Amino acid sequence: MQFPIPSLLKSALAKPVAIFGMGVSGFAVQQLLTAVGAESLLYDEASDTVFGEEDCAEHALVVFSPGFAVDHPWLQLARAHGLLCLGELDFSALFWREQLQAIHRRGELIAVTGTNGKTTLTEFLTHALRVGGERAYAVGNIGKPLAQLVLENTARYGAGRGSARDSRQIVVCEVSSFQAESLQYFYSDALLWTNFSEDHLDRHVSMENYFSAKARLLASAPADCTFSGACVARAARDFGYAFPPYAAMRCDGPFADEALDGTDFDTLPHRDNFRLGFAWWRHTRRPPETLYKAAQTFTLGRHRLTLLVELDGVTYWDDSKATNFNAVEGALARFAETRTPVNLILGGRSKGGDLRGFIERIAPRVAHAFLIGETASELASSCAAAGLAYTRCNSLEAAVKAAHAKAQPGEAILLSPGFASFDNFRDYRARGEAFEAAVRALS
Repeated sequence: MQFPIPSLLKSALAKPVAIFGMGVSGFAVQQLLTAVGAESLLYDEASDTVFGEEDCAEHALVVFSPGFAVDHPWLQLARAHGLLCLGELDFSALFWREQLQAIHRRGELIAVTGTNGKTTLTEFLTHALRVGGERAYAVGNIGKPLAQLVLENTARYGAGRGSARDSRQIVVCEVSSFQAESLQYFYSDALLWTNFSEDHLDRHVSMENYFSAKARLLASAPADCTFSGACVARAARDFGYAFPPYAAMRCDGPFADEALDGTDFDTLPHRDNFRLGFAWWRHTRRPPETLYKAAQTFTLGRHRLTLLVELDGVTYWDDSKATNFNAVEGALARFAETRTPVNLILGGRSKGGDLRGFIERIAPRVAHAFLIGETASELASSCAAAGLAYTRCNSLEAAVKAAHAKAQPGEAILLSPGFASFDNFRDYRARGEAFEAAVRALS
């Protein structure tokens, strides 16, 4: 069974497609193009395959990874020569919609975005839909490109396989600001926007630009199926964006639900993720008991405010996924509920933002800060100005040892860095694993 090619792309695929980026999304696009009989060439700044003016005549279409900002010189050059430039998510969404007509009677695409919590919410909704017997897939910024799902569908149905059981497919798509800023043809059946706070200002420069990047998703979803935290609606008003007044939820007030006791959603910050997911779930008239059942069996991904161990009365928590200020504040709010003194391991590669203001906000909630990475020096100055006791450490391992030596029974040692990991680690996972190893070494 040969799937139709989106009409927008038919003429462009007559020439090899230029793919910018040799990461996961780039290779997924290349494999998809091969599957539909189209040629492609990969270009990457980290290799010798540099895109230049002489290459423009060889292509009609460019598909680029989220790592390429919309004003990247290669994209500017390609547009100047009349090439169609699509982000991987845009490109793949066109194919996915085309596939629905051939292999599915119905399909839904749920977009999930936000400064924090979007991965957890994407994973949880996918889990809950499957608990309810639905065919659901988590894709996008979560690690599996939508192009890969399209490719898997092509393999599954290309030989005539499949059944009535496959007639409805629900895609829960995590969308980052890097993906959203270039969207042109992406369409979603619902949008869940968890929250909005400082992040990625090294790329977007200003908070307004950062919001504008994510706000492109507002045009992709029906207004009556848009859900967000209250802080998103406030930002929309500040920046002059029309926002459905009924779409915002108050997620910053007290909330208790005994049905969530003992689950990963019974405390902050994950409690708000459940509330937002519940709003969409109820809107679609799915049974609430299924969502609560899913909460009982859902397990958070690694490095997301996870208790590792308790040693001599001190608890050790891994929150390496916290790569921005708001994520750290969300983690600290959890310990504030139990009045647990926190020894915070903080630092990494800066992504911009008001660092001084961040330290002033968290200082009352931190017993001692252990500073690591490229931002350690600047953090030290801010801690001194805010009256927050601190220790500079030359490595994550040294920070764990120093925190271990200082912490008293009843206190917590928390890795919630607040910054990118790329100064010393390949990603937040590697940083979290190094933290785990250092904690294991203590015992």
